[in-house]
Amino acid sequence: MPYLSRTRPPAGSGGPGRGQGASGVNGDDEEAWRKDAVCRTAEPDLLFVDGAAQNRVKTVCTGCPVRTECLAYALDHRIEHGVWGGMTERERRGLLRRRPLVTSWRTLLATARSEHDQLDRAREEAPISRKVAG
Repeated sequence: MPYLSRTRPPAGSGGPGRGQGASGVNGDDEEAWRKDAVCRTAEPDLLFVDGAAQNRVKTVCTGCPVRTECLAYALDHRIEHGVWGGMTERERRGLLRRRPLVTSWRTLLATARSEHDQLDRAREEAPISRKVAG
């Protein structure tokens, strides 16, 4: 895998919550998640910091409703700088190295979320069995 340089994202991307608009590039809704990003109003310089400051920036992602989509976008597009989806550039590089065969992080993470949600629903719907002491 080639070395990922530490550069800012391409012009027009501007960070996780910014970019080509809610409709995405070329009318595709791949980036529609950006309109719901918690960081969409944050200063780009806040999101694109180096070193230990990245760990403080990750708190912006806590509770973001589109954290998974943001992370998938950064992984699929090999974005090399900044915090995306709650992961630093170093954490994303490590994940990409550990899972080199993943061809679509968007699909993988969406599938994992769907399966997780199904399990949650099944747990909520399952009757609670209680032993009666007697």
